[in-house]
Amino acid sequence: MALNYAADYKALIIPVAAWLVAQVIKVIIYSIYDRRLRLSYLASMGGMPSAHSATVCSLAMTIGIIEGFNSALFAMAAFFALIVMYDAAGVRKTVSVHSDLLNRMLDELFKEHPEFELRFRDWIGHTRLEIMAGAILGVLMALWWA
Repeated sequence: MALNYAADYKALIIPVAAWLVAQVIKVIIYSIYDRRLRLSYLASMGGMPSAHSATVCSLAMTIGIIEGFNSALFAMAAFFALIVMYDAAGVRKTVSVHSDLLNRMLDELFKEHPEFELRFRDWIGHTRLEIMAGAILGVLMALWWA
C-alpha cells in the first residue's frame, strides 16, 4: 500500500501551512508599516493575523472535512480551537497588559541606570479582529486544500 503524503497527512500539513501563511502575512504587513523588512515577525506571537487561530481553525476544518462534522474527532478539534482562541484573546492579552506595566515600572526604577536592559515582551496577545482574521484564514486554507 503506497502512501500519498498529501492526502494521508492533510490534518498535519494544512495547519502547518496555515501557520506559515499567517506568519508571512505578518512579515508583509509589519514590513510595510515599518518601511523595512521585518523577518523577526516570522517567529513572533501576537499581531495580525493570529497564527494560533489560523492553525487551530484549519486543523478543525480539515478534520471536519476528512472525518465528518458530526465526528467526535471534529468536536474535539473544534473545542480545542475555541479554547486556543479564547486564550489568545483573554489570558494572553492580560499578560501583555501586565508586561507593559512592568516595563514602565522598570524604566522608572532604573532611569538613572541605562545599562539595565531587562524588558518583558509586551505584545503577546491578540485583538478580536486579529483572531477573526486568523480563523478565517485557517478555514479558507482548509476549504481550499482539503
